[in-house]
Amino acid sequence: MPGAPSLLLALLCLGARGAPGEPDEAWCPYKVGADGARLCFRTPARGFQCAPRGCRAHRSAGGALVANVLRNGSVLLQWGLGHWGAPRPSAASLRGFALNCSWDGTYTRFPCDSVELGAACRDYLLSEAHGSVRYRLCLQPRSAPPRPAPPAQCVEFRVEPAAMRDIVVAMTAVGGSICVMLVFICLLVAYITENLMSPAVARAAAAAPR
Repeated sequence: MPGAPSLLLALLCLGARGAPGEPDEAWCPYKVGADGARLCFRTPARGFQCAPRGCRAHRSAGGALVANVLRNGSVLLQWGLGHWGAPRPSAASLRGFALNCSWDGTYTRFPCDSVELGAACRDYLLSEAHGSVRYRLCLQPRSAPPRPAPPAQCVEFRVEPAAMRDIVVAMTAVGGSICVMLVFICLLVAYITENLMSPAVARAAAAAPR
């Protein structure tokens, strides 16, 4: 018999789908492995689009899972059921999602926190990701028996290290300041040449014996 937390999560997932024709609820129930039996809720990031300057999108081989790596070090995962491989999960049999994560260290691969998400969830935020390591995240739908479980969709990506982002920002700021100073120096030299040196040269030429 499943435990009380798992049963409560399943009931919440069923209730989150709502009746046919009704819009999805404005919250997503999930449970993180490191948090034990505690349930959490988050508001989905509806309408989010990965801007090229501040975000880099990585898509799974099947196209159903996308990892949006943001410049602040966080990662927003988005997924849909339309691009899932066969057997494709249906809304009637869907019971939620299981998210597994791992990242490559210097000598070995380390597991991330496993997450259980409700059936209404279509995104999940990794607020703090390590820089300079390669992540691998796999998302698998959970279907009610006897329907077979759909295959997992996996995506791999690398987060830009925070130190490198700070160095780039600092170099950009310093470079801009240096350019402004060089322009100011050039204008000052041109002003001195035009207004101070020219009269002196003219007087010297007039005073010279012929």
